[in-house]
Amino acid sequence: MKLGLNLGYWQRHADDATESVLAAERLGYDSVWTAEAYGSDVFTPLAWYGARTRRIKLGTSIAQISARPPVTTAMTAMTLDHLTGGRLLLGVGASGPQVVEGWYGQPFAKPLARTREYIEIMRKVWRREEPVTSEGPHYPLPLPGGLGKPLKLITHPLRQDIPVYLGAEGPKNVELAAEVAQGWLPLFAFPEKIEQMYGDALSKAPADFDVAAMVLVVISDDVRAALDGVKTMLTLYIGGMGARQRNFHADIIGRMGYAEAAEHIQSLYLAGRKDEAFRAIPDELADGISLVGPPGRIKERLELWHRSPVTTLLVMGVRDEPSLKLVRDLVLG
Repeated sequence: MKLGLNLGYWQRHADDATESVLAAERLGYDSVWTAEAYGSDVFTPLAWYGARTRRIKLGTSIAQISARPPVTTAMTAMTLDHLTGGRLLLGVGASGPQVVEGWYGQPFAKPLARTREYIEIMRKVWRREEPVTSEGPHYPLPLPGGLGKPLKLITHPLRQDIPVYLGAEGPKNVELAAEVAQGWLPLFAFPEKIEQMYGDALSKAPADFDVAAMVLVVISDDVRAALDGVKTMLTLYIGGMGARQRNFHADIIGRMGYAEAAEHIQSLYLAGRKDEAFRAIPDELADGISLVGPPGRIKERLELWHRSPVTTLLVMGVRDEPSLKLVRDLVLG
């Protein structure tokens, strides 16, 4: 199993995690990842960290496809891959309708078809075999009826096969990742349930397909307090990160076997009863998707991850070097 550090996106204030990234590189972490929602973007911090490191891979988890046309993401990825000596891992994903329609002002319809087309165009850009065209329907190139002509990327990429990862939660989206991408970025992974939930979708993935799962790590002798930290995060994602009619995070929790709880949590949250929503999160769910407690307990629970389809563990919640070292020793032995 490989080990990565997931920094997420900035919250209320700027968050320069250079010291954590340098520590992770010294400790032998394979990769560091950033994210975006509707605050800090996903690429600028990676360029900042890439300029200060030499070995660690640099991943986006995820670049939202509605934030940029596919050629823009392809250009940005090509540039960053050059400047960092071929260290980019490009994670992309559709996000959800609240962000896509509310922040970017783009329609959310047909996310799977849009994602497939998006990745196809990026790879055409990087291959430089001919001027880039696409019949659409989501990203037609050149624009029909306009004055544009097909163009070819000016700069030769360092790599024509920049690895693409797909952020996916539904089985059909995971199946798409196994078909067209080099890896899958699950946000919530319950290691004992991955095979049951996604076994069919992953069955056609190539042997080197990377399942890079994000997991919140809380090192503490107070297991109760640590679980409550996980439950705080779950309360927001299940209750508030999506519309009442369409919340992909609540859907995935339902597929884990907690559908009734997810519906109840969302109803409480949207009614303004957030404390009750927090208390409605099952401890078993919070424990299953995280690694919390003293080192011995975390080491014991890591066995479940090692037996799962996960091939890379992207840890969240640890930043200081002693904690990063402890996690490294627990995960990699």
